[in-house]
Amino acid sequence: MSTKLLDDCTLCPRNCHVDRTHGQKGYCRETAELVVARAALHMWEEPCISGENGSGTVFFSGCSMGCVYCQNYNIAKGLVGKKITVERLADIFKELQERKANNINLVTPSHYVPQIIDAIKLSRKKGLSLPIVYNCSGYEKAETLKLLTGYVDVYLPDFKYMAKDISKKYSNVENYFEYASEAIREMVRQVGEPSFNEHGIMIKGVIVRHLLLPGYLEDSKEIIKYLYESFGDTIFISIMNQYTPLAQVKKYPELDRRVTAKEYNELVDYAISLGIENGFIQEGETASDSFIPEFYQEGV
Repeated sequence: MSTKLLDDCTLCPRNCHVDRTHGQKGYCRETAELVVARAALHMWEEPCISGENGSGTVFFSGCSMGCVYCQNYNIAKGLVGKKITVERLADIFKELQERKANNINLVTPSHYVPQIIDAIKLSRKKGLSLPIVYNCSGYEKAETLKLLTGYVDVYLPDFKYMAKDISKKYSNVENYFEYASEAIREMVRQVGEPSFNEHGIMIKGVIVRHLLLPGYLEDSKEIIKYLYESFGDTIFISIMNQYTPLAQVKKYPELDRRVTAKEYNELVDYAISLGIENGFIQEGETASDSFIPEFYQEGV
């Protein structure tokens, strides 16, 4: 499947229609060649993803969103990473399993879905047995997600915006809500209600992340309300306070600060008032450059 769907690429909602098999690049800034920036155990995901051993994260270069505040800016812009084969990706999965990872965590994978499916097939033939986590922006096409049926066990999407003007300003997309909401419905359809192993690690389910942006508390409340009213306890909601103002947001003065404790606590209290019980919150100092991994091709 590696080159199929890539000669006229419409994997994501950008629908670029470029021939990535012949070196053309669309919005994601990547050709059909797999580019990976890091493959390592990651301890900073939700507790049921990282656990004590860590999540076997594979950070793919490129991104179909391109948010102005992205904490993985260098890889999202396709500035770092190493070109590898599908066979090498399959081996990376096995190496992470041998390091006792709880799962294989595919970070920003959307533009490489065909190659990832091939790698999972190959790695399973070699003994891969870990759950596969699909860690994405939420800006997904349901048609593409359907290709992953039977390959992905846990979906870990963002749900970034409700309002069109905010998504347009910071991610250059007006239809984010429409695609993200449909995508999450498809994710829930595929994997069903959450289930966990004896160590408390999620082996099936959907965790929807929402990152609170400074000054946009009301949009965040609308998102949390929508998610709970639409999906109830069939999903977990992870409310994140780790927004970190990096150098590239200087041109957006309203984003050039951290989220205050008052803002975050008000959002958490609102979620509790709705009756949300299946959720995660962040405590302590998470808005720090130290929580952003170095992308120097570790494990690739």
